[in-house]
Amino acid sequence: MTKKKAIVIDEDMTTASILEYFASVPDPRVERSRLHPLASVLVLSLCAVICGANSFVDIEYFGRAREGWLRTFLDLPNGIPSHDTLGRIFAHLNPKGLEQAFRDWVAAVATLTKGEVVAIDGKTLRRSFRQAGSGLFVHMVSAWAAGNQMVLGQVKTDEKSNEITAIPRLLEVLQLNGCLVTIDAMGCQKEIAAKIVDSKADYMLAVKDNQPTLCAAIAGTFEQALGDPDFATAENHHETKNKGHGRIDVRRCLWVLTSIEPLILKTIEPLERPLA
Repeated sequence: MTKKKAIVIDEDMTTASILEYFASVPDPRVERSRLHPLASVLVLSLCAVICGANSFVDIEYFGRAREGWLRTFLDLPNGIPSHDTLGRIFAHLNPKGLEQAFRDWVAAVATLTKGEVVAIDGKTLRRSFRQAGSGLFVHMVSAWAAGNQMVLGQVKTDEKSNEITAIPRLLEVLQLNGCLVTIDAMGCQKEIAAKIVDSKADYMLAVKDNQPTLCAAIAGTFEQALGDPDFATAENHHETKNKGHGRIDVRRCLWVLTSIEPLILKTIEPLERPLA
């Protein structure tokens, strides 16, 4: 049996309702220059990007190739806008208004189920370093819903180190109730963990030497647990063995420690310890 993806489309969700979401985006153009309705331009661009377009030229080509179909639900009184027109429109749009409209639309067509894995990660946009010049680049922090196979939201940062401040801003706009949020070691911060808990979600955070006290405490706790011959069971440990190329590879993929009291005692600050 094939597993169904957790994408839910409401039966009442029509193309008209999609247009309604993008109709809320403020139009920066003067009225006499509005040859193409803004909502139609945005939905046209959305459809093109979903189909693989990654430039304004691609969007124009997509529109001309699918104009007959697009006219069945978009208002195109002056045909498909040129790539230059598309570029000018998007250059003057309020990015926050567009982001909010897109996020509202995504929330309407996707439903996060309990236990859904939401992976948060930062990536530098391809070619942005070369185009920006003089050491500048565009870095985005995105939230990816594994079950829905879609990006739920993203926030732009100037530098990778700013992921620490960008992740909380991204968490504030997501509905994560019942989900499992995964973040790499960059996001292993008390404030970030607290925001995830406040969203009634669980977290899985990587720990490296950027948190030396916590990392050492975790390593020591597991070393102590591994000294117990009853610890390594099928319930808390997974191991694979492969033989090939003249060697045997042993991979321990997962150790699970359910008792975290020793870990808490190792990481708590001395002044915060209860007095005897």
